[in-house]
Amino acid sequence: MSKKVSIIMGIYNCSETLEEAIQSIINQSYKNWELIMCDDASVDSTYEIAKKYKLMYPEKIKLLKNEKNLTLGPTLNRCLNVAEGFYIARQDADDKSHFQRLEKQVAELEKNLGYDLVGTSMFSYDGQNILGIRKPSILNPLKTDLIKNIPFFHATILIKRSVLKELKGYSLKKNRRRVEDIDLWFKFFTNGYKGYNLEEALYYVREDGNQYKRRVFKNYLNSTITCIQGTTLAKLPAKYYLYSILIILKYFVPVYFKRKYHEKNREA
Repeated sequence: MSKKVSIIMGIYNCSETLEEAIQSIINQSYKNWELIMCDDASVDSTYEIAKKYKLMYPEKIKLLKNEKNLTLGPTLNRCLNVAEGFYIARQDADDKSHFQRLEKQVAELEKNLGYDLVGTSMFSYDGQNILGIRKPSILNPLKTDLIKNIPFFHATILIKRSVLKELKGYSLKKNRRRVEDIDLWFKFFTNGYKGYNLEEALYYVREDGNQYKRRVFKNYLNSTITCIQGTTLAKLPAKYYLYSILIILKYFVPVYFKRKYHEKNREA
């Protein structure tokens, strides 16, 4: 019998994209899944849309609601606490999954039992058209690849639930906001777990060209703090402290150049 996959999704003011995201899970070729959504105190119709699908698929969908905005990490932890699957998959509410995503990722981890996580490449799309493909920098990342490279695209991962539980899920610290994934990767590798990436794109990430405008100075500061503390945790060489400090300087790079660099790293 196939192993259950729990897809965890934090939802917040995403009424325009949520239905497409949910539908991409409903349409999966792999059928043994549950979708767990937690509304982070939305002020639009996000919760009502999620509730509609919960009523349509009561055996497949769980719906939680935060009384106040908690941000992504604590919201995902609430989903994790009620998850029943052997595997945990991530999904963002403004993106969508390829219909064979779960099938192919589960098959990979069932075949490669020495690994605990598998990520994928991503289609970059604007809601209508595919703009290109984003591939991970490294297919088989190690802890020495942290800081200089993104080991996994967070929203694409499939990970063993036992591993995510052992790592105590996502950090609740305020200086981990918007960098919950970086903190998770440090804990993942430091505890001796292994993951890899598929070159095949099995996820569609929505990009509107304005994502860098939404990143404020505090996001870069949190990233630097997380990487400095992660360097100590992972016992990386001293040069990684320098790499960590350089992250904050990216804030001062004009948005135009950030966008151009981002576009350059997107394969046609």
